[in-house]
Amino acid sequence: MGMFDALEISGTGLTAQRLRMDVTAENLANAQSTNYRRKEVVLQQAPSAGGSFGATLDAASSRGVEVAGVVQDASPGKRMYDPGNPAADAQGYVTMPNVDSVTEMVDLIGSSRAYEANVTAMQTAKTMFSKTLDLLR
Repeated sequence: MGMFDALEISGTGLTAQRLRMDVTAENLANAQSTNYRRKEVVLQQAPSAGGSFGATLDAASSRGVEVAGVVQDASPGKRMYDPGNPAADAQGYVTMPNVDSVTEMVDLIGSSRAYEANVTAMQTAKTMFSKTLDLLR
C-alpha cells in the first residue's frame, strides 16, 4: 500500500457520494413529474491495481469505491385520479413517480454523512503525511 492510497480511496468515496447526492436531488426535483422513475446509484468495491506482488498477496486490497451504474427503481408509481391531466389514461388515472420524499431525505443525509467522513479521512491522512515529513527533517 502506497503512501497516498488513503487519499485516493477517500477521493473515490467523495466522487461516489457526490453522485448519490446529485441523483437524490434529481429524484426530489421530479417527485411531482409524470413519466419519471426513481433512480438509485449502485456502488461497488473498486478493483485493486493488481499486477504487483503486494497486490497479489493482499487479495482484499482495494482502490476505494466506484459507481457500477445508475438504475431505475422497479417499484410501481402511485396512481392518482386526475381526469383533467393531459397525462391521464382512459380511466382518468395519472401514474405519479415512485419517489418518496422522506426516503430521499434519508438517502441525502446518509450521503452527506459519508461525504463528511471521507473528507475527515482525507484531512487525517494529510495531517499524518505532514507530521511524517516533519519527523524526517
